[in-house]
Amino acid sequence: MKKLLMHAPGAGDVRKDRGRMVVRSKAAEFLSTVRKAGGQTGAAVKQFCDDYGVTQETFTRLTGFSHRAVANWAQGQKPSASTERRLAELKRLFAALAQVVVKEAIGPWLKEPNPAFVGSTPLQVIERGETARLWRMI
Repeated sequence: MKKLLMHAPGAGDVRKDRGRMVVRSKAAEFLSTVRKAGGQTGAAVKQFCDDYGVTQETFTRLTGFSHRAVANWAQGQKPSASTERRLAELKRLFAALAQVVVKEAIGPWLKEPNPAFVGSTPLQVIERGETARLWRMI
């Protein structure tokens, strides 16, 4: 069946498939890119760290996964589908932050106490699972 692709600003792609409108989010696009990359996961982890001025240690804290898991991804091991979804959400958050702050400044900013978070650092806020506070700030 013929597929019609249209662009919906901010929502990703909207396509008509079998008579239904299907929205493909930016996170789904990122997941698709990660899956297509296959063994390139290590490059993606390293690229994320380089892009945002984040160390692998900080990346480990951001994800909430073990040091071993992050090291395995950095060496090219593919994360599970559920892990990919969590990583895609982190990437989406950082992409939004990069629209407000210079990309390379995000890593150092994560470790500075912030009055908006009652003295907690943004990294601590993320570790506590309170990313909604960052989204409200953005």
